Amino acid sequence: MPKDTEKMDTEPGESGSPEGLEIIQAELDRRAYYLRTLYDVSKELFGTVNFEAILRNFMLMTMGNFGVFRCFILTCNNSADKVHHFVSVGFDEGEQLRLQQFSCGFLEGNSSCTVESAGLEKPGSTPFPPDISLLLPFRIDSGQIGILGLGQKLTEEPFEKHDKELLGTLVNNLVVALKNALSFEEISSLNEALRIKNKELKKALHELQTAMRKVEILESIKANLCNFVPATVTRMIERSPTSESLEAKERDLTVMFLDIEGYTRITEEVGGIETNSLVEKYFSVFMDAIYTNNGDVMETAGDGLMILFLAEDRTAHALDAVRTAATIREKTAFINEESTASSQPLAINIGITSGEAFLGASKYSSPTGSRWTYTAHGMLVNMAARICAKATGGAIFTNRETAERAGSEFPFVSRGKFALKNISEEMEVFELKGDLYVV
Repeated sequence: MPKDTEKMDTEPGESGSPEGLEIIQAELDRRAYYLRTLYDVSKELFGTVNFEAILRNFMLMTMGNFGVFRCFILTCNNSADKVHHFVSVGFDEGEQLRLQQFSCGFLEGNSSCTVESAGLEKPGSTPFPPDISLLLPFRIDSGQIGILGLGQKLTEEPFEKHDKELLGTLVNNLVVALKNALSFEEISSLNEALRIKNKELKKALHELQTAMRKVEILESIKANLCNFVPATVTRMIERSPTSESLEAKERDLTVMFLDIEGYTRITEEVGGIETNSLVEKYFSVFMDAIYTNNGDVMETAGDGLMILFLAEDRTAHALDAVRTAATIREKTAFINEESTASSQPLAINIGITSGEAFLGASKYSSPTGSRWTYTAHGMLVNMAARICAKATGGAIFTNRETAERAGSEFPFVSRGKFALKNISEEMEVFELKGDLYVV
């Protein structure tokens, strides 16, 4: 027999007598019943993680095990001014409202909420209904407290000391179950927040991928357009995407026209395909010289190019143009020397002018639509085209302004004045001397 049976609440009598044995058996039966009750209630409590279901199951199990027909459980915030949950059996709507008010007032004055200090019969001074026999306040966590109220037993017997001890143990288990439910709710809330965040991230990722695809498409378009749009225009748009940066304005620049001498004759002699191959062969070499010296091809024709030099310094862009022309002449001579007997050597004639011209975008509209072009226009451009047409045998002609600006590095000789088509006054033309070596 366990030692604690010696401390059982028994009536006087010898332990070995029939009367003593009955008392011991009754105590063992009672303890076995309490253990079974504790097991059943705990099993019911921990069978769910729904906060309100735990309260209701606990209430019903407690009522059944202790034989009461009225019971309620309330939980509220720590200051007892906001009810979180309320379940009850045996009370009408008006009584339920009063019970909530009385419970909050009772808890406000019993902030410790420990079963040991309050698990006693309801004090007579409280405003609870007279058939509420027992109140057991409890604390769930630092922010939430509660109270269990039990009505009279159906047998009208009072709650004994061992009843209160069992109820205290059951309430402690209730608190553990409620804490688990709160933890589950918090985890569920975090999981839901994570799910929403993941959904938002997936949406953001999809939008980012869509944007990246658009960027890739735009970059591809840009790369292809760069083959057709002057680099000057591309740089200007990148620096300032507004149309103001492309407005036509007068500025100091150098214009170069370059064409192939006898282009029509050559096309007739060797055919269009061969002529196109020749043009590509020569012009591909010229492009390196143009871009190395800060030039920008604005317009192309079958036999020629229009090139602008736009350095900020007026002498610098003239020198860039002349240096480009000299390099093109050297490259042309080199290609001609390497050409086979069947290949057609070419003579590249160049005209260069420096001075003021209008530079910017121009819009041409028609019933079929609009077209934009970015180029220079004005008398300076016309003069460059006209003196290029006067050049022969691969000559490089310039106006006086270009010769004076670049003359410190390159030798020029005056070829006299020429009457140029659609220009009223004759113009003095200068030629860049040949046999120059340009790096």
